Amino acid sequence: MCGVVGIVHTDGTLVNQEIYDALTILQHRGQDAAGIVTCAGDRFFQRKDNGLVKDVFRTRHMRELIGAMGIGHVRYPTAGTSSSAEAQPFYVNAPYGIVMGHNGNLTNADELREQIWRQDLRHLNTNSDSEVLLNVFAHELLRQNTLTPTPEDVFAAIRRVHKRVRGGYATVGMIAGLGVFAFRDPHGLRPLIVGERENEAGGKDYIVASESVALDSLGYRIVRDVAPGEAVVMTADGQLLFEQCHDDPQHAPCIFEFVYFARPDSIIDGISVYKARLRMGRKLGEKILREWPDNDIDVVMPIPDTSRTSALQLAETLGKPYREGFIKNRYIGRTFIMPGQQLRKKSVRQKLNPVPLEFEGKNVLLVDDSIVRGTTSGEIVQMARDAGARKVYFASAAPPVRYPYVYGIDMPAASELIASNKTVQEIAEFIGADRLIYQDLDDLVEAVREGNPVVPCFDTSCFSGEYVTGDIDANYLAALERNRHGKAPVGDEPVGMANVGG
Repeated sequence: MCGVVGIVHTDGTLVNQEIYDALTILQHRGQDAAGIVTCAGDRFFQRKDNGLVKDVFRTRHMRELIGAMGIGHVRYPTAGTSSSAEAQPFYVNAPYGIVMGHNGNLTNADELREQIWRQDLRHLNTNSDSEVLLNVFAHELLRQNTLTPTPEDVFAAIRRVHKRVRGGYATVGMIAGLGVFAFRDPHGLRPLIVGERENEAGGKDYIVASESVALDSLGYRIVRDVAPGEAVVMTADGQLLFEQCHDDPQHAPCIFEFVYFARPDSIIDGISVYKARLRMGRKLGEKILREWPDNDIDVVMPIPDTSRTSALQLAETLGKPYREGFIKNRYIGRTFIMPGQQLRKKSVRQKLNPVPLEFEGKNVLLVDDSIVRGTTSGEIVQMARDAGARKVYFASAAPPVRYPYVYGIDMPAASELIASNKTVQEIAEFIGADRLIYQDLDDLVEAVREGNPVVPCFDTSCFSGEYVTGDIDANYLAALERNRHGKAPVGDEPVGMANVGG
């Protein structure tokens, strides 16, 4: 999971500061590396490196990022060693000069690498599947065989990209002299939204980003989400053009965006993340009342930050007090996306500190958005006991995560997922909770879909094992498992994972 943004100022003003601000707003989607490429005339200007946005870009870098259009990317840390060479956006000089950033994962990246080398005669310099996607697009655009590319050429190239590429991807790119383009995979697994605003010259500026919160904060109005399989081109001279580039798109956005990744103040595919999480809390509270009507819960506490919204509604549904029992150190990154169990385990006690007065002598229900590996949950349960809780119950706003997720989230090995081979009771014992309550999958889907009934279905593969792209089988997952445990090359992801580009 990563964050992408592309901006075009048709009045000629610099975009560097706005892209920087957008990446800061999208920092929750990636804390490992950041990059910006701007374009002035026919020249690109680039700055990218490992680190947070505020650390990668200094005043001297910003001064060099000239131009009225540009794209940006934030990357999250994934399995393997992290290299600044994998930071995005990526660049190719033919045809025309193209840069690209990508959020997602290509499930057939290994096959594409072979094609790029043997058929397209192109060279790859990293292990990132984002570079794979860039080179596939560049080759397909080259086939248009025109001296000056047009939006129609871009759309034609993206049609052929969809025919070659499988997986989840929300992609933002820029072509020197033409403008910014973006496209979304045929299932809409990863989010992408377009906005516009009037500028002082009387024209319009345009933005495309991973989440609507980036648009809101920069003063853009939402135009609409990029539809599954659709592409958009924002030209330097002010055109905003959409075109469906896939013959049979099947909308199935990733439900984990609503559970954990997206900011609560974002709207994805017409669904308020905040409202969806409220409904998750209500559904979970109703389940507790249905299955445990004589519960002895004294107080409901969220594990900050993502679960706050669900925990608040759950407490209201139960008629129990809501309290903030943990104080969060905001200078520690999101533990879910930190590479390595030991780092996550150490980080949780640096990240959270209990308020003993809220725990002493009470039966506490802790609420989290999900339980993935169980390491963090176990540490938090023990912290609650150490703070004086009499009993510690644990509730997850999401169902058990039993299967690897292969479309851009770094949890590829089933053996790392605590629910893959344990019952609910066994998981409760593992994390040290007196009782464990999971959200039902049907309730989760209903809670999210209620925000936009037009969305036909969601990708729930990490809960259900049903992969919407139809190309994931036991052999693929077994290869992920093998690569996960010591056989991956240096880079952000094992080869079987196709090096999650976003």
